[in-house]
Amino acid sequence: MKTRRHFLRNLGLSAATLPFLSGLPGFCESRINRQRVIFVFSPNGTIPQEFWPEAEGTEFQLKRILQPLASFQDQLLVLRGVHNKIGGDGDRHMRGMSCLLTGTELFPGNIQGGSDTPAGWAKGISIDQELKNFLQGRKETRTRFGSLEFGVAVPNRADPWTRMCYAGPNQPVAPIDDPRQILRKLYGQMKDRATVSSVLDDVREDLSSVAKHLGAEDRALLDQHLSLVRDLEKQLDQSARETSRVGYPVPEIDPSIELVNENTPQISRMQIDLLVNALANDMARIATLQYMRSVGQARMSWLGIDEGHHGLSHEPDENAAAVEKLVRINEWFCGELAYLVERLAATREPGGEGSMLDHTLVVWLNELGKGNSHTLEDIPFVLIGGKAHGILTGRSLKFDKVAHNRLWLSLAHSMGHPLESFGTAVHCEGGPLVLG
Repeated sequence: MKTRRHFLRNLGLSAATLPFLSGLPGFCESRINRQRVIFVFSPNGTIPQEFWPEAEGTEFQLKRILQPLASFQDQLLVLRGVHNKIGGDGDRHMRGMSCLLTGTELFPGNIQGGSDTPAGWAKGISIDQELKNFLQGRKETRTRFGSLEFGVAVPNRADPWTRMCYAGPNQPVAPIDDPRQILRKLYGQMKDRATVSSVLDDVREDLSSVAKHLGAEDRALLDQHLSLVRDLEKQLDQSARETSRVGYPVPEIDPSIELVNENTPQISRMQIDLLVNALANDMARIATLQYMRSVGQARMSWLGIDEGHHGLSHEPDENAAAVEKLVRINEWFCGELAYLVERLAATREPGGEGSMLDHTLVVWLNELGKGNSHTLEDIPFVLIGGKAHGILTGRSLKFDKVAHNRLWLSLAHSMGHPLESFGTAVHCEGGPLVLG
């Protein structure tokens, strides 16, 4: 960082340019083999018969829900038989959500769910934050933020159903689901203005000056960053004008249904673009992308679905209409995941070989295996990309009722962090799952 600041000072540039420049390959003191992880969450379980491949090994066919990822099948690892074995206080949605990345129990508390025992926050750190701390503890892998937590349509409330990231015991980390706030966090210098149209104002001349001193790769990457910010500014400003002029009408619906604005798909794509841009600029190497929440009653009208998601997930298997709607909901989540994967695959690894997807492991997960049975067995885990992690993809694997703590051990080991235990120790027996 000292070298970077001296470079800026020698050119007479302000520190405000640093967020745009610090991740460029030419500014890096060493060119190590970067490894990143993105955790993508969608809620309320899956539809097993339309999710799990029939065959194991390399000769597997994707079912309907996973079809959006068909062009990346050789980079998929579908894991069946991985269970969340965390017991204790709280209902299964609460433990499914807040024990998902922590692998440990909830504290006793006063938040009453659908079980006899109320609960509080998780008792330990989540694997994303554990990896963040590991990377931030070494000079060669330290980044500006360490981790970034993105949200899409996460309600403005804090409870074990809305939080999956934990900095430590009783320390939930809230996702940010407003692209304006993310843009402000990443690039700063907002000066409390009403819109984000000023992000580039203070640095435009400086960036034009510094571009003359950059190599071709750095110039191309800087142009990519600036183009994304400009495009997002336009989209956000247009959205703000439309909201101010028209607003979002509030229909008469069941008060238990959570309204999700029609622009949620647009917000999702903005968040994904910002996420990829931030990782390309090496602002962080760990990220989470949380869609909605556990037991969320989001009504996804852009799919022509009027019922709340959680309510639909409770319908019996015999309700073919409800099952079809749930499949479409999960297809939409997988489509957003596919967009993220496509963006990573299309972006050259800055200062390295291959694409960003080669250096980024994307993990898609859920708090339940199946919604109407509230099972914590067969949690739908899908891993994508991450060639640099040494994980062998292009496979569908079925384990024998293994604890998901062992999956997090595998992930930590793939990042060079040889944890012997994570979360509740008894669930780590057998060690990391063999994924290589």
